[in-house]
Amino acid sequence: MRIEVAEATETYVTSGEGEGLPDIEAPREVAPRDARALSRVFLRELAVREEGTAGHQYVRNTLIEMNMTLVRYAAGRFRGRPEEMEDIVQVGMIGLIKAIDRFDLSREVEFTTFALPYITGEIKRFFRDTSWAVHVPRRLQEARVELAKATDELSSRLGRAPRVAELAPVMDLSEEQVVEAQLASNGYHSTSLDAAIGGDDENDDAALADLIGEEDPALALVEDFHDLAPLVVALGERDRLLLHLRFVEELTQSQIGERLGVSQMHVSRLLARSLNRLREGMVGTGAGA
Repeated sequence: MRIEVAEATETYVTSGEGEGLPDIEAPREVAPRDARALSRVFLRELAVREEGTAGHQYVRNTLIEMNMTLVRYAAGRFRGRPEEMEDIVQVGMIGLIKAIDRFDLSREVEFTTFALPYITGEIKRFFRDTSWAVHVPRRLQEARVELAKATDELSSRLGRAPRVAELAPVMDLSEEQVVEAQLASNGYHSTSLDAAIGGDDENDDAALADLIGEEDPALALVEDFHDLAPLVVALGERDRLLLHLRFVEELTQSQIGERLGVSQMHVSRLLARSLNRLREGMVGTGAGA
């Protein structure tokens, strides 16, 4: 860097986009104390430069780079989160840019004081929108936070876990809405179905999937239909019609005979023949075993 703000003599840009401003070769390396002083100078300049011009862009970019340490300071408060720190910093930068664009010099407040809520707010919004294991509507995400606060408050006061009827007036919600918020809280964390659930014996570990749920017979039925489809297509047109009338329209054999002008016995023989062919085909493919 070419200047020290504390020194009496400073180097200024004499031409180009930064004319009349302190010359900063490496804005990202400016110490936080110097960045605060320089930011006041650049913010005053930003207010008078025409938006969209090269000069305005130069001042704005320099402000962003000088205050990156402020973003990293705010991001450091969330260091324990599983998200990558660089991702958190990138989100915080959005908050910094918003603060620079919305800062009003007439408020007579330090830029750092103004910018920090923007930065932390953007980071918290990022966690709120991305940390859930399943998608949950925003209103329920916010209700979860209120639920946690109300539960802590009432637990301390009552010495036990509060009931839904006790939570509802504190949260200013109906009991149905409190229950909905409780259910939504389950979507914040997820566990793999392959997660091991330890037993008493070291070698007696079972997967979570072994302890919940059950076999769905409909899955086997879907597989059978998948194998059956080409066998039905291979039947003749009359045989397919008979199957449709019997098993889709659910007509009796007598009704089918009346519609087609044949005897009920003939219909029975034709259906039996088609069903035997389908059964043999299914056995041949190994389906339905």
